[in-house]
Amino acid sequence: MANSVPLMEVRHMYKNFGVTVALNDVSFELERGYVYGLIGENGSGKSTVSSIIAGMQPASSGEMIYKGEPWNPTSMLMAQEHAIGMIVQEAGTIPNISVAENIFLGHEKMFMSGPFVSKAKMNHAAEELLVKLGIENHFKPSDRTADLDMQARKVIEIAKCMYWQPDLLIVDETSTALSHEGREFLYKVMKEQRENNKTVLFISHDLDEMCEHCDKLTVLRDGVIIGTLDKTEYDQDVIRRMMVGREVKGDYYRSDMNGYSDEVVLKADCITTLSTLTCFDLELHKGEILGIGGLSDCGMHLIGRALFGVEKILDGKVVAADGSVIKSPVDAINHKIAYVSKNRDQESLGLSATIYENIASTGYKINLFFANLISKKKEKEYVNKQVKDLMIKCAGVHYNVNTLSGGNKQKVVFGKWMSMDADILILDCPTRGIDVGVKASMYKLMYDLKMQGKSIILISEELQEIIGMADRVLMMKDGEITAEKFRGPDLSEHALIDFMI
Repeated sequence: MANSVPLMEVRHMYKNFGVTVALNDVSFELERGYVYGLIGENGSGKSTVSSIIAGMQPASSGEMIYKGEPWNPTSMLMAQEHAIGMIVQEAGTIPNISVAENIFLGHEKMFMSGPFVSKAKMNHAAEELLVKLGIENHFKPSDRTADLDMQARKVIEIAKCMYWQPDLLIVDETSTALSHEGREFLYKVMKEQRENNKTVLFISHDLDEMCEHCDKLTVLRDGVIIGTLDKTEYDQDVIRRMMVGREVKGDYYRSDMNGYSDEVVLKADCITTLSTLTCFDLELHKGEILGIGGLSDCGMHLIGRALFGVEKILDGKVVAADGSVIKSPVDAINHKIAYVSKNRDQESLGLSATIYENIASTGYKINLFFANLISKKKEKEYVNKQVKDLMIKCAGVHYNVNTLSGGNKQKVVFGKWMSMDADILILDCPTRGIDVGVKASMYKLMYDLKMQGKSIILISEELQEIIGMADRVLMMKDGEITAEKFRGPDLSEHALIDFMI
């Protein structure tokens, strides 16, 4: 299956960001005909090493050998032209241009007709590609990318990579943004790469996913390679221990049967939105973790937005415990309601702002000392407490959020709301892109908040997560509740899956 000369060799690679060491003497080989997994905690260096291979940034030192020749890419376009494609962790498309323009970004000269770019030729080439990949029904080449959801935009990125028939395909945390259908498409692409004697470097936090689809698994911790395992050696508890440097038990969900109060703290009363939800009812109780599950497009993500006042409600109302109607995020925040969006970078963070500014943004009222003046001392203590409590890995609180790994960005989002001491938390896919060690601490945090009498709505595409954490589970399909189940021994994936498909 493998050739004598590796497709890619990384030798003694180092990468520093100021005083932060992101990669420390990293060496590995990628041979043809394999799907390689790269796994580690947030901030372990996974995305850093893959981005260096793909030409997004240079290494501080070390060397790369690609197809037997020295490899020093200066851009992603250069890598693309040399048959290396990368699907990035964050948004990799430009919103206000078409699907076809995103696919052929940087290669518009291919479609010149005189002095102008022929949109017709470009759209035709994109249509041929979509048909070849079997995704022609997902969107049209002429569609504006901003009008598509996150999953569709990720599928565009996959299509863009595959047009250039990469010998090395790098997939960085892509599956977390995809529904079941989207993931199956990605897995099909990865399988075809392997069968065509090409190579995939796959980065994910989903251990089940990694163990199922990867032939070899390399573990990174704090920028150092801890080891590489063949498929026959996979043991999830061993892999977790390699990742975090300590024992992480396989079952880190709740094991208790503690109930919740009859008191209703938030209610959706026959709400109807512009799409999907029609006369939708919901009640959240004090001290309850309410799980909402289903397929990605079932309407569950709209619920969180509607309850927080982001999504326009055409009819019905969202009512707080005191009878007030929640019509906007300002109303929600004033009633101590927090919202962690699934679309972290677009809706939960100011990426060009600092860690300090992001966490402090929800605490201006708490940190006042006279009239409308903010106490810098109180604010500093407020921010530093969250960084310490959530173990946010950063060079300092005055660095921009966009310098952080995906998991540490998510911790900043949590930090904003934890410091505000919200009574109700609406969490939409809160552990998406978070490593196993951080997941365990997030689940403990949710449970601790429940035991303090806080109320949580946990919206998740991972059935095991809502089964493991929720007191009550609502399953959805086509904007409607199809089942209501309660915590207990009979609550299982088998008991829920029929209600979502």
